[in-house]
Amino acid sequence: MTKKLIIAVVVIWALVIAGGVGLGVVLLTRGDSGTDASPSDTAKQPTSPKGPDGRTLDDFYDQKLAWTKCGSDDCAKLEVPIDYQKPGEGSIELALERASATGKRIGSLVINPGGPGAPGTSTVRDANLYFGSELRAAYDIVGFDPRGTGHSAPVDCLSDSELDAYIAADPDPDTPQEVQESKDNSEEFWQGCKARSGTLGGHVSTVEAARDMDVLRAALGEKKLDYFGFSYGTRLGATYAELYPQNTGRLVLDGAVDPALSSRDGALSQAKGFETALRSYVGNCVSAGNCFLGSSVDAGVTTIKDLLEKIDQQPLATGDPEGRKLTVGLAFYGLIVPLYSKDNWPYLDDGLRKGLKGDGSTLLMLSDFYGSRENGTYTDNSLEAISVINCLDDPWSITADQVPSQYPDFEKASPTFGKVFAWGLTACNGDPFRSTDEPDLKIDGAGAAPIVVLGTTRDPATPYEEAVAMAKELESGVLVSRDGDGHTAYNKGNSCIDDAVNAYLIDGIVPKDGLRC
Repeated sequence: MTKKLIIAVVVIWALVIAGGVGLGVVLLTRGDSGTDASPSDTAKQPTSPKGPDGRTLDDFYDQKLAWTKCGSDDCAKLEVPIDYQKPGEGSIELALERASATGKRIGSLVINPGGPGAPGTSTVRDANLYFGSELRAAYDIVGFDPRGTGHSAPVDCLSDSELDAYIAADPDPDTPQEVQESKDNSEEFWQGCKARSGTLGGHVSTVEAARDMDVLRAALGEKKLDYFGFSYGTRLGATYAELYPQNTGRLVLDGAVDPALSSRDGALSQAKGFETALRSYVGNCVSAGNCFLGSSVDAGVTTIKDLLEKIDQQPLATGDPEGRKLTVGLAFYGLIVPLYSKDNWPYLDDGLRKGLKGDGSTLLMLSDFYGSRENGTYTDNSLEAISVINCLDDPWSITADQVPSQYPDFEKASPTFGKVFAWGLTACNGDPFRSTDEPDLKIDGAGAAPIVVLGTTRDPATPYEEAVAMAKELESGVLVSRDGDGHTAYNKGNSCIDDAVNAYLIDGIVPKDGLRC
């Protein structure tokens, strides 16, 4: 299996487990491209005092990018302040990659694949898989590894062997020993983050990443930022629109998250989303006839739950050359990964069929894909960055002793996964970092150009209701809905969605609000 075969799952949003449209006729006028790309006077800029090195924020905005060839694309580095409140007191470099427009170029389209923690440069290398030919022809696709991720000063918390143990742990500890293991894992994780990441760990928030995007806009020579964000990338895009409404161009936010949700309510929403996706998957199996999971949806879901309980008691052999077995933690991730795209359901069929026969090899392979683990090592730091970024954005958490009181609400939302997501509420316990840049930012994007928000009705990771909410909360939000399974809507074979997105990004034609595809 390659990442290209199940590429949709890289846009995973905020899955943190403890321990382990008919087109409208509105036309937007594009400003002439030029080099006058300084910060907007009305943007919410931080103060810009000189630091010890004499630099101000303007110095970062004035930088020129030095693009060099990297394979078929171009690569560069963008320098940004570690702390925007103190721009002269240290900087980091962000990795950039650009796939040039294949036709008549109209500008740069900055993209983010989600996470938080997923590197955007790798998405550019797969631009032909993510973006339709019309967009590829019209735009330079520009990806960046957000601060703290990929090759952009990545945060670090655990060694590879420690990360193996972390993700393999039971995400729903149900014995005193497992509860203690969960507490120990969390303590080890955050102590490791502090020791290995230092000051940077407190400066990888979504607000700061959005500020980086405005510096990137200026360095690209664009007066307005045109942007396509998937999953968590929708939160990043909405944050940009809040901070820099006058610099906001054509934004498409696909697989939207509700930025107004609390951590707890967001976890409940996602738990419900994965339950819906699982039942849709089982329902598809049952409707095809002779379903190996059972004769009804309820029976099939019970079969899966029973399998997880058996794995919890006795991990499965996998044939892994390192001798790893499929623990219940690894089985959980292996189960949810294929739910991100209906095209990947055959992988889940294979994983469950083998699992029921005592073979955990396919589910282990899927879990490794989730964690970006290849050939015995981790190819990026997404498993670490997701927790650091999420907990900077919202450090709220509960203690292990408080988790059982959450069970009723979470099991109502998801009888299969509810307890796992309830334990996820402890994820920020012990976090030593706190955001110092707009930690309580409220998002409505007042003053921004129309923002197209895409939602899929049976999206597991960012449930449809969150897209509805985001579109309402954004003053210029325009909701476009896809009736279907899987995570995100664009380039999934729905021509109605693709036509609406292309018409907006390329021609400035705003979709009709409420368009259903």
